[in-house]
Amino acid sequence: MNAVVLILLIVLVVGVAVGAYALLAPRAGVPEAAPPQPPLEPLTAGTDWTAEAGDEFGGLSEAARCDLIFAVGDLDDERSHRLLLHALDDPSDAVALAAAHALVRRGSAGAVDAYAHAHPGERAERIVSTLALME
Repeated sequence: MNAVVLILLIVLVVGVAVGAYALLAPRAGVPEAAPPQPPLEPLTAGTDWTAEAGDEFGGLSEAARCDLIFAVGDLDDERSHRLLLHALDDPSDAVALAAAHALVRRGSAGAVDAYAHAHPGERAERIVSTLALME
């Protein structure tokens, strides 16, 4: 037999074996639906998130909290990320928007989307729409 014919015969046999396996292999089960989510509790905004930055930041003004957000936004660690997530709950829309902007700049746009999904309402819509304008 010719070497080329032998190689083509081997390729054909391997192809038939792979096809047979694809048809006869067990199938993956259908994943179960996710359990229903509990109802969301109302948003309670506060400035207590600044306590994570330290006691001396607890009584900051709105402008000072924004400055803190932009300073922390340049840090790349888990604690600053948590602080920015907590700052989304600040009663000031400017501070919450600054935190959302800092998170998006850090590549955590999914966290902002998750926050907006978990806290539906006019405030979350304003933050998301303003962020969209800033891009």
